[in-house]
Amino acid sequence: MNDRIRQVQPDDSEILQEWVRETDDDEVRGMGAYQVAGWQGEVPDWPGEGDGWMVSVDAMEFVRFEPLESELRQRIIAALRAVKGVMHVDENDREEWMLTGVTTGEALIAAVAEVLDDLAERTRAYIDDPP
Repeated sequence: MNDRIRQVQPDDSEILQEWVRETDDDEVRGMGAYQVAGWQGEVPDWPGEGDGWMVSVDAMEFVRFEPLESELRQRIIAALRAVKGVMHVDENDREEWMLTGVTTGEALIAAVAEVLDDLAERTRAYIDDPP
């Protein structure tokens, strides 16, 4: 299993930093995290202090049936909440989570990578032959 977590140059000037996980199967195990400047104040009633982060998971574009979809979602949100410094986590859309806290993109990716790796075989089988 080949993978690498690395920081990349953001394309958008509002992104303070961007991290990606490159793997031998990005469709199943690929993901990214980016820190956005000052976005918390733009989201009404958004709790938490610290940096605003977005985490995207490639596989969630394809996984749309139960029970795998719920298992992935529950485990991803639990992994993000367990990262040191994370204050609040919520789903932004079907492939992306937003959070606040003082943490790093590398730590966020490493936490979710464990979930993706653990479920990689089931996810690959699902993508290759959906129900």
